[in-house]
Amino acid sequence: MGLKAISDGKLAVLLLSGGQGTRLGSSDPKGCFNIGLPSGKSLFQLQAERILCVQRLAAQAKNEGAGSVQIHWYIMTSPFTDDATRKFFESHRYFGLEADQVTFFQQGTIPCISKDGRFVMETPFRIAKAPDGNGGVYSALKGSRLLEDMATRGIKYVDCYGVDNALVRVADPTFLGYFIDKGVAAAAKVVRKAYPQEKVGVFVRRGKGGPLTVVEYSELDPSLASAINQQTGRLRFCWSNVCLHMFTLDFLNQVTNGLERDSIYHLAEKKIPSAHGYSMGLKLEQFIFDAFPYAPSTALFEVLRDEEFAPVKNANGSNFDTPDSARLLVLRLHSRWVVAAGGFLTHSVPLYATGVEVSPLCSYAGENLEPICRGRTFHAPCEISF
Repeated sequence: MGLKAISDGKLAVLLLSGGQGTRLGSSDPKGCFNIGLPSGKSLFQLQAERILCVQRLAAQAKNEGAGSVQIHWYIMTSPFTDDATRKFFESHRYFGLEADQVTFFQQGTIPCISKDGRFVMETPFRIAKAPDGNGGVYSALKGSRLLEDMATRGIKYVDCYGVDNALVRVADPTFLGYFIDKGVAAAAKVVRKAYPQEKVGVFVRRGKGGPLTVVEYSELDPSLASAINQQTGRLRFCWSNVCLHMFTLDFLNQVTNGLERDSIYHLAEKKIPSAHGYSMGLKLEQFIFDAFPYAPSTALFEVLRDEEFAPVKNANGSNFDTPDSARLLVLRLHSRWVVAAGGFLTHSVPLYATGVEVSPLCSYAGENLEPICRGRTFHAPCEISF
């Protein structure tokens, strides 16, 4: 069902790639980052090649030739990442995509404030500003008239995700088919929370029969974060939000008008550059999940963490969510694909510390690997490509 909708041109992909953080120790946009895979591919390239693969699968499902299916990719940047992102795509020739199937647009900014409620001055003459959070996508889509652009292209569904997930299944036809089958306005992929204090938001239902929404980890009381469901033995709030969403275009139109009247802002305490050096202050952010309470119907789609969630949020040397940890998750998953397809692995270092990388151009989710892998031996680490 998902592949048919894609082949009919009904799906667009929306990438959240704004912000300004340098937590990876690089001044480049996160999508430009190379997490150390054997191929040396950036996050942007991995995502672009997954789009190319889904286009090919959708064309095959429709018994049409390659190039007959095109998925439009909308990429939200910020004033801090826009120029570098555009140049990166241009210099890499859009990673095999057509230039006219990629559209860049910028999120807005909000002034930073000090803890005593004053504006932080970046210079004596300019207020310090920060991006308005991934929830700024709604006003940015409206301001750039891209929802009208989507309607003109015949798009009905929008797959929305964050840039910093090395295992993200961009334009996932299975998720899209589930979404269409459920007939809902909004949906989210969820993974089971790893431990009570994991820094992820969780889906909750506000009040009996109330709407599904997300409570960010910084806003969830520790006692609730640790609460156990006595019937299941699992955490009471166990479904993690990992920023993998699907929306109908109709719902996005509704949200862009509704949030203007009822905007929600979240406080984030951060170091802010000012005329007197870095100082602790507050940034105001909107989150994309703030729209879920507006949805007349919502569905959650559980996926396996080690197949679809490899976050890249902190520099190597941190305790979690680093390029190194994401690389190992990718290599281990792809190694399982190769073995399942009849291949063999050899290695000169412990296998838990290495593996093989399967190019997204070969396989989207482990399919169609038998002709390449069966009976062959691969020495890890390496890349399997055409």
